[in-house]
Amino acid sequence: MIENKTIKFEAVLYSANPPSKQQNQQLISFLNSKYHREVSLSWKEDKGLKSGFRLEVGTAEYDGDNLVSWKTDSVYDWSLEGRLQQLKDEISNLPAATDNIIPLIRDTITNWSPKALEQEVGTVLTVGDGIATVSGLPNATYQEILLFSSGIRGMVLDLKRDQVGCILFDDDREIAEGSTVKRTGKTAGIPVGDAFLGRVVDALGNPIDGKGPIKADGYRPIESPAPRITDRQSVKKPLETGILAIDSMFPIGHGQRELIIGDRQTGKTTIAIDTILNQKGKDVICIYVAIGQKASTVAQIVNVLTQHGAMDYSIVVNASASDPAPLQYIAPYSGCALGEYFMNKGRQVLIFYDDLTKHAVAYRSLSLLLERSPGREAYPGDIFYLHSRLLERSAQLSDEKGGGSMTALPIVQTQAGDVSAYIPTNIISITDGQIYLESDLFFAGQRPAINIGLSVSRVGGDAMTKAMKTAVGPLRLELAQYKEMEVFMQFASDLDEATRRQLAYGQGLMYLLRQEKHKPLKLHEQIVLLVAALNRVMEEIPPSKIKDFKTGLIQYIGEKAPYIYQEIQQTKVLNEKTRDDIIKYAREYLNLAEQR
Repeated sequence: MIENKTIKFEAVLYSANPPSKQQNQQLISFLNSKYHREVSLSWKEDKGLKSGFRLEVGTAEYDGDNLVSWKTDSVYDWSLEGRLQQLKDEISNLPAATDNIIPLIRDTITNWSPKALEQEVGTVLTVGDGIATVSGLPNATYQEILLFSSGIRGMVLDLKRDQVGCILFDDDREIAEGSTVKRTGKTAGIPVGDAFLGRVVDALGNPIDGKGPIKADGYRPIESPAPRITDRQSVKKPLETGILAIDSMFPIGHGQRELIIGDRQTGKTTIAIDTILNQKGKDVICIYVAIGQKASTVAQIVNVLTQHGAMDYSIVVNASASDPAPLQYIAPYSGCALGEYFMNKGRQVLIFYDDLTKHAVAYRSLSLLLERSPGREAYPGDIFYLHSRLLERSAQLSDEKGGGSMTALPIVQTQAGDVSAYIPTNIISITDGQIYLESDLFFAGQRPAINIGLSVSRVGGDAMTKAMKTAVGPLRLELAQYKEMEVFMQFASDLDEATRRQLAYGQGLMYLLRQEKHKPLKLHEQIVLLVAALNRVMEEIPPSKIKDFKTGLIQYIGEKAPYIYQEIQQTKVLNEKTRDDIIKYAREYLNLAEQR
């Protein structure tokens, strides 16, 4: 038996009343010129359309005279609701941050006239695991937001000849095969504004801290081009972390990208939290992006920041381990878009991505589900571009561009200390240096467990204050010599006095760099400790008593010579007299401590 099936390109007009002959002819003429072929037009009554009409264009399959299936390709919505939506979209595209927004909206409404806009309509082919494949959207663009008939939103992530792959931002159980999908013409974005300070939001900018809605000042795409070379200036303004080991040997500047890398449970997140705490009163906005973390862990971090008053200038973007992979994928880009909003206003921004290893894993999952070809470690071929386009958006803008900055401190987790793995080496090559945390040092009690030999800041002294440059002196060289001597002396039984003193001195320096978590040091406190230690004031102090000596010395000089602290804080310079005074008072305190 031969099937007598035919496929026709047709249009259906939905309205409350049938069109007149003239209206019918105008519509047919419009369709023929639009699609460059003969299009048959039929009318169907829709009492719900009290004003205007809706025109659907698509392909119909007939078995003889019987309609078997209908597939909508395009929609022209001339109903009252459709025209109001056009006006709403026109207003939403206005620059929200401008001062004369009310007159601008008034002029837009006065001069606005509706247009016969074509809405492409697609059909869901498959759905599952947060991924939907859609046919019938030939003009869809990369990262465009699609709207499914159930109200769920998705983002185009894969473009093929006859279909697109879309990641879903909501529960995919509400989407069925064969349901319709519409293009929005908008790329994925996030609301931004000053009201986000002090809040915890998800990857889409929705508040999840139970404090009510957030009033946005605008809307930014989650991905945007990095600032051009001509729009940047060199990194030269120090960003103090409050961590002595970092500020003295691996300085970070505003606009820099410094990687924090190490195995799990080695203190990577603690460095991030302490750095945020140290920005209090320094007019720096901090953004912490949690990717794939446990919800309880993020809650603890928010609690610590709140207790120390740091949430007043911070934003937490959370895509927890229980969130779908699409939200974990867009989370760092959403956080970066929030940072760019403040950076473009001339503000200083510090952003942490914790961590990009889980971000890469989420992207790998999405890519494999979209049937992309896997490469090394099953990652797709564009995994390097995934992070480079994110981190390159951090910059110190030129004065002509407002002088704002965004400093990025991405976090990467290694396995068994392997820094040569695929993702770590990729991100090391993108960033301006790395702070490597070592498990052996951590378990030996050296916290922060920074490996002096493998850590580096490629900005170097450009991001140091003059006082720190003067105070730090040969610290790295002294520590390197101590490490070398320590390894060698493991095989020696008898030590001469000079060697013993050198080992004690080096051990004292290592204990100097130990620091309690959530207690960042101010610049003048760091300077005092470095000057005292490098001038061998602490040489004879037993390692177990160095912690108490450091605390006491800072307090003693603050009481006896407060002018030292004031001068360092105001001038950021350590002159010879101030240095000599620090050594004098340090020796005074040492004598007092020995008498007790």
